[in-house]
Amino acid sequence: MTLKDEDFRRAVAGVEPLAPARRVALRAPAPAPVPLQRLRDEQAALAESLGAAFSIDDALDSGDEAAYLREGVPRRVLRRLRRGYWVVEASLDLHGQRRAEAARSVVAFLAACVAQGRRCVRIVHGRGLGSPNREPVLKAMLKKMLPGRAEVLACCQAPAAHGGAGAMLVLLRVRRR
Repeated sequence: MTLKDEDFRRAVAGVEPLAPARRVALRAPAPAPVPLQRLRDEQAALAESLGAAFSIDDALDSGDEAAYLREGVPRRVLRRLRRGYWVVEASLDLHGQRRAEAARSVVAFLAACVAQGRRCVRIVHGRGLGSPNREPVLKAMLKKMLPGRAEVLACCQAPAAHGGAGAMLVLLRVRRR
């Protein structure tokens, strides 16, 4: 033993160990279980929906949802329009207008947008809740009218953030300068 060891032992000679703390050691809460089967089911459903055969006619005839794609325009254009790929550059609200007045408003609006070089516009037609039989009269008018307009490349029901079933997004042909 060296001098340092002896000094240390003399310094701690009367020391007694502390009594153990009267505390319970808490464990971190267990992580939430991962629902593996649900995740696999969702992935399978997504893969099935993406891989399923799709026809533009299916989209056009799917009932209440309005959609149109000009012949010769790639199908991905309609898909992008539905997903909000383009920024809505102008909007027209047809609430409170009768069918003839709304048709004139749409024609003037589309002409103005084409002249200004706007690509994607929104037309709010409403859900028809104030119409007779609670049917969307203006929506039906737009479904018939827009495909006949030369400046319209595609149109579809707007996503929920842009009005959902009460509005349509319209993709316009841009003029070459």
